[in-house]
Formats: sequence, structure tokens, C-alpha cells
Amino acid sequence: MSEGSGTGAPRTPETGRRGKPRSREELRAQVQATRADFERQVQARKAQLDATNELIEQRTGRNLILAILIGLVAGVIVVGSLIFIKELFIPFGMAMAGFAAFELTQAFRSAGRRIPRIPTVLAAVAIIPASFWFHAGGQLVALSAGIALVVVWRLVEELAVPARRAGGAALGRDLTWSILVQLYVSLLASFVLLLLAEPGGEWWVLAFVIIVVAVDTGAYAAGLSWGKHPMAPTISPKKTWEGFAGAATTAVVAGVLLSLFMIDQPWWFGVVFGVVLLLTATAGDLAESLIKRDLGIKDMSSWLPGHGGFLDRLDSILPSAAATYVLFLIFR
Repeated sequence: MSEGSGTGAPRTPETGRRGKPRSREELRAQVQATRADFERQVQARKAQLDATNELIEQRTGRNLILAILIGLVAGVIVVGSLIFIKELFIPFGMAMAGFAAFELTQAFRSAGRRIPRIPTVLAAVAIIPASFWFHAGGQLVALSAGIALVVVWRLVEELAVPARRAGGAALGRDLTWSILVQLYVSLLASFVLLLLAEPGGEWWVLAFVIIVVAVDTGAYAAGLSWGKHPMAPTISPKKTWEGFAGAATTAVVAGVLLSLFMIDQPWWFGVVFGVVLLLTATAGDLAESLIKRDLGIKDMSSWLPGHGGFLDRLDSILPSAAATYVLFLIFR
């Protein structure tokens, strides 16, 4: 090959495509320009994501990113404990019930209703293992003991602490709400453990939780996209009939699939399962919204960014757990 062919001399790292030498400063400048362009693209994507999240938060009141992250962590804990060692779900259930009871108690106390915190939380925590290990009998004993403890505690407080005396009518309201907290949080939460204790019950628990999540997701997506007609404007202004239709669709689809492939039930049971949990999940959401509206608060707490409080995430789960346990007893 002749020297004039232009291919005899090897090209060094500092030689351009046409054989022109480039200095190290030029290479460094090119690298810096590429990195700066990449950083600008990242910042632009981040700004776009933040703007989208801000728009969603304005319409729904949720921080979408934090809500998804917290939901994923909770989902991993629930699925992992149910699939591998279902006894590991017990401490998780105790924590959820305890926090939910504490939140609701604090909300009532902030409105001037003196519900004892310590016995309320203790009762909510104790009924969880009692229901799992001792079944319906343990549930009944723990619930009765919890109600008795809360009532006695409040009566002793009324008699022993003059500064906290509320009088007849106010005391009656305090006792009524104290009992209702036990029925709402402790009793309904314990049905999850009753179901979990049954042979194969872990799959029923997982199935009903997935359906409730599907209801929430369907309502959220459909309401965000097409929601125009309020469903209960005086209770939950952001809940729409379009969202309810989306929830119905996802609930039935999830119910049929889970019935066929997870809990060994016919397809028609999946339709029943989905419709029942659609109604209980929606009723639970509206019931908690009614309580919050009565108390003048937006969320039960701010402990779960993007979700509100623990009870804000359990409002649909609690009544759905009781309904699922009834369906299990009928159709197993």
C-alpha cells in the first residue's frame, strides 16, 4: 500500500475523524458539554414530573410519588408475610390497628371528646393476636375486655380527676364514642386475623386486599380522568360517579381473576366478590370521610405522606375484611 493512500498512519486518541488533531482541552470541553446537556435533560424531566405531581396533588390532595412508594413498601410487607410465614403478619396487624385506634382517638379528643388513649390502643392491639390464636372465641373475649377497660378507665377518670369531669350528657357521649372506636377499628380489624387463621386463609386475605386496592385505583384513575358528577358532595366532594364506575370495573375484573387463579372459586363468585367489596370499600371510605367532616379535619394524621394517616388507608380495608370473612364462611 502506498504512502499516499492516507491509511498508513495510525490515528491517535487526539486525532479527529478527518485526521485533525484535537487538544486535551477540546476533549475535556466536549465531555463537559455532554454532561451539562445530560444534566439539563434530567432537570427538565424532573421539572415535568414535579409539575404533573403538583397538578395531581391539587386535584386529588395526594402526593403521588410518596403515595406510590409507601404503598409499595406496605405491599411488600403484606405479601411477604402472607406468602411465606403468615404469623409474621400478626405484628404488622397489631401495629396497624394500634396506630389507627390512636389516630381516631386523637381526632376525637381534638374535638373535645374525651376518649381514653391508652386503653383504646391496648385493646386494639390485643384483639389481633387473640383473634388469630383463639379464633372467634378469642375475638369476643378480647373485644368485651377492651370495651370494659375503656369504659372503666373513663369512669375512673371522671370520678378521680375533678378537673376532667364532663358531666352526665358529655360523659355519655364520651363512653358512646369510646365503644364505637372499639367496634370500628378493633372489631373490624380482627376479622383479617380470623380469616388468616383459617386453612388457606392467607390467600383470601391477599385476594380481598388486592380487590380493595383495585377499587381504590380504579376510582382514582377514572375520577381523575373523567370525574364530573359528584357522588356525595357533602361528604366527599372529590368522589364522583365516574370514579365509582371505574372502581366497579376494576373490582369485578380483579374479583374474577383472583377467584379463578388464587382462591379456587368459580368465575361467578368473583363477580359477587368484586361487587360486595366495591360496596364495602366505598361505604368505608364515605364513613371515614363523614367522621372527618364532622370533626373538621382533612386527614386522620400526616404520618403517611401522600396517604394521610393509617386509618385513611384502612377505611376501605376494615369493612371489607368483615365482608370477606362472611363470604369465606358461606362459600369455602
